[in-house]
Amino acid sequence: MKLLFVHDTKIKEDKDGNYYTDGSYSMEVWKRYLSFVDHLSVIARKEQTIYDVDYAQQHFNCFDKTKIEFIETPDLSSSIKSFLDIRKRKIRNEIIKKTVLNCNGVVARLPSSNGNIAIKFAKEFNKPYLVEVVGCAWDALWNHSYKGKILALPNYLAMKKSVKDAPYVIYVTNTFLQRRYPTNGKNICCSNVELPPLEKGILERRLKKIEQMTDKKPIILGTVAAVHVRYKGQQSVIKAIAKLNKEGYNFEYHLVGGGDNSYLKFVAKKYNIADKVKFLGPLHHEKVFDYLDNIDIYIQPSITEGLPRALVEAMSRGCPALGSNAGGIPELLEPKYIFYNTRKNVEEICSILKSFDKNSMKTQAKRNYRESKKYAKDIIEERRKQFFMEFRNSIENNEVKV
Repeated sequence: MKLLFVHDTKIKEDKDGNYYTDGSYSMEVWKRYLSFVDHLSVIARKEQTIYDVDYAQQHFNCFDKTKIEFIETPDLSSSIKSFLDIRKRKIRNEIIKKTVLNCNGVVARLPSSNGNIAIKFAKEFNKPYLVEVVGCAWDALWNHSYKGKILALPNYLAMKKSVKDAPYVIYVTNTFLQRRYPTNGKNICCSNVELPPLEKGILERRLKKIEQMTDKKPIILGTVAAVHVRYKGQQSVIKAIAKLNKEGYNFEYHLVGGGDNSYLKFVAKKYNIADKVKFLGPLHHEKVFDYLDNIDIYIQPSITEGLPRALVEAMSRGCPALGSNAGGIPELLEPKYIFYNTRKNVEEICSILKSFDKNSMKTQAKRNYRESKKYAKDIIEERRKQFFMEFRNSIENNEVKV
């Protein structure tokens, strides 16, 4: 049985020709699909940058070409010229059409242009398909750029139709994405978070760390997110700690994530706290947990979001946390630790950070650690497994020999 996975993610390559993916696609994620099929193909884009082998191995997830077939589509998002290139669009569409025609079933992760096109051909060729809804097309594009604002409405409507008509849908949120993108098909909520087994002593170490906090040491805030897209919201955190530090507080901000950080560096310099903002670059997934253990408070300032894996992972390490009202973030945190994406969000962030003391941090550490257990891998994977089994049965019952 041949399964096709489609998304707009980018595959990375090193100088030896090895392939990698970012933190959203570990080998554990690919095993999720490989366990149900004989052959897995992945349609995605490819980064132009060729990385050093050591750097790639330290910062990215290995993409095993011996187990997964990578099918590259042209990148139409790199520039306005690429976006308007009709020839590239035809090439992309033909690649997706041919691949859909030669598979038995399709998994499309949305929002993604590749995903919407694959769904169109899956319908045309009567191929069983499943949609994974991991974010909102409108929010992602509207908050991305001027070009994004032009594309937001048509992509929102295309995604809305794709999800509504889909026979099988997995949502990563409990309610938010279900309201935005309802479906007539069978559906479950199943986060794409993959928490490893929670080791003993995590919460005790966190509570001890909080108790040992002193005025002599800076309070370390942390965010795990790409640093080159403004809709991740880190600029608001930089402005907030600049304001707080002027008032006599001592905050630092440690950011993990790939991409061009020049804008955020500019903001930090503009507000005279360049020495208080540390860019750690992308980290291999396993190392993220060590990073989380060394920060004091986690903040998810996203302007658009699905259900942020990084926030759940921070909660699993007992981190006190705050976040915006984007996507599924309010499903994870208590209301008093949510701020709104308005022009006053800097003031709200400051107000929440001021409200933290050792007692409230300990209370939040316990609460967040407890809540994160709902996302334990074995619980979520069993629910997802049953749903995929049902989807696989639909493929077998309608299987087309290819």
